[in-house]
Amino acid sequence: MYRFGIGREIIRARATSPRTDLKWLSSFNVSRGEFYWVCVALCDIDGIACLRLASSLSFATVEVDEISGSRPAEVHNLVQGKWFTPSSWNTLVDPLNGEPFVKVSEVDESGIEPFVKSLSCCPKHGLHNPFKNPERYLLYGDISAKAAHLLGQPEATHFFTKLIQRVVPKSYQQAQGEVNVTQKFLENFSGDQVRFLARSFAVPGNHLGQQSHGFRWPYGPVAIIAPFNFPLEIPALQLMGALYMGNKPILKVDSKVSLVMDQMIRLLHACGLPLEDVDIINSDGKTMNKFLMEANPRMTLFTGSSRVAEKLAVDLKGRIKLEDAGFDWKILGPDVQEVDYVAWVCDQDAYACSGQKCSAQSILFMHENWAASSLLPKLKELAERRKLEDLTIGPVLTFTTEAMLEHKNKLLEIPGAKLLFGGEALEKHTIPAVYGAIKPTAIYVPLEEILKDKNYELVTREIFGPFQIVTDYKANQIPLVLDALEKMHAHLTAAVVSNDANFLQDVIGKSVNGTTYAGLRARTTGAPQNHWFGPAGDPRGAGIGTPEAIKLVWSCHREIIYDVGPVPHHWKIPPST
Repeated sequence: MYRFGIGREIIRARATSPRTDLKWLSSFNVSRGEFYWVCVALCDIDGIACLRLASSLSFATVEVDEISGSRPAEVHNLVQGKWFTPSSWNTLVDPLNGEPFVKVSEVDESGIEPFVKSLSCCPKHGLHNPFKNPERYLLYGDISAKAAHLLGQPEATHFFTKLIQRVVPKSYQQAQGEVNVTQKFLENFSGDQVRFLARSFAVPGNHLGQQSHGFRWPYGPVAIIAPFNFPLEIPALQLMGALYMGNKPILKVDSKVSLVMDQMIRLLHACGLPLEDVDIINSDGKTMNKFLMEANPRMTLFTGSSRVAEKLAVDLKGRIKLEDAGFDWKILGPDVQEVDYVAWVCDQDAYACSGQKCSAQSILFMHENWAASSLLPKLKELAERRKLEDLTIGPVLTFTTEAMLEHKNKLLEIPGAKLLFGGEALEKHTIPAVYGAIKPTAIYVPLEEILKDKNYELVTREIFGPFQIVTDYKANQIPLVLDALEKMHAHLTAAVVSNDANFLQDVIGKSVNGTTYAGLRARTTGAPQNHWFGPAGDPRGAGIGTPEAIKLVWSCHREIIYDVGPVPHHWKIPPST
């Protein structure tokens, strides 16, 4: 009622004020969260003007359109409910022009103690579980509802879309898609949906008074390490999943893009997220590794490179879930149809976000019928229409131009290999040399050469950029294609493009990728909030986005066996056994 009382007072003041600006609101002593909901109430009075106010981003600490060398954005750390800034700043350069534009307050190895202490305050049984603080399940349903509503406001959607574009340049549509997925995810887990994640089951026992109950139990103190390429979607979805199940997470996002989650956490605070429930640490990899060794989280979720994933798996003694890199494949089956559509999907899968998706199409296996079609010329045409001006092609943040072109040259040394298109540096740009900038590239390598031991590792090296391998196969060579798949070590996404039921059955039955799309419209990318996304074939594999993924990653099974009697009336102590 307090909130609406304030609303009525502001309405009276607004009605008697001839001013069109809204600075008069500052005379009221309201919190940021109250400010937002008061503004929502005012929408009915002032229409569009108040809708802008309602979503005017009172949580935000940056003006996204003004981030520049003269007005750099700042990223802070959060520990024990307080934002703070250590003495060390890491200044990041704009991926598009090399201008220093973001300052990240990074913690060094000497500064991790407050974070270790904060995480250690959380017991193994978590901040809530089915027997402790169950009202927090309802709290997080409410937080999700409010955050979904706020993130869905046009100004908030635009704010986060532009913020993503600033730190990891991709097209507006691609960046907005990430915001939309996050907003839909929050909608999905509003209301009672959080407590439904903790649904238990019961099994009758052997005698009267005995029942076994299975519960989903939190790990307690946990860590999340998130990559640069999806600076909102991946950390936000995993963070909320951890919180829903009762854990206390510490979040570390790649410093290149940590500004996005800095602002998202502030949005969540405005929607009721308790300040002490989440810590945020900015640091280099060495410092984070030291923190993990000292804090000893009960579970760590890592999304990123396979090399780092394998190191952490050893360091953390297996207490880890992984969504590591993937060399993702697509197979075009024998039935050629809708060539324009299939070509467009192939272009999107390989080159959207400049190929910087863990689900990006890395290798395309074409049936000979497709190889004889107009597919390749269409692919070339689609790739060549991408341009830096609209960020449909842009800087590559983890490979330099020289490294990608060197990889191209090594591939072209393989007998029969040829450049289909691309293979050149972008021209007339100001992308700093520390990043990569090449045209969308495709290299053909004969299937028989791919399978040779001396070539396989080179061909299947993941280049996190606009780069793919293309090959073809004859109808009797599908066993060779399946052999190529079997040798791959990462199994994230895949696509089998065919409506031939027997072909689909054969390929799906003899492959393992955790997120496999099948049918004429199959793709390797997309990762919406409505289906599981994650690898298969590895007991450490993590998922994201769905109830099943959240329960798998962020909770464990606990069995409670009730045995309350009664003891049989004539029971006597039996002989020893």
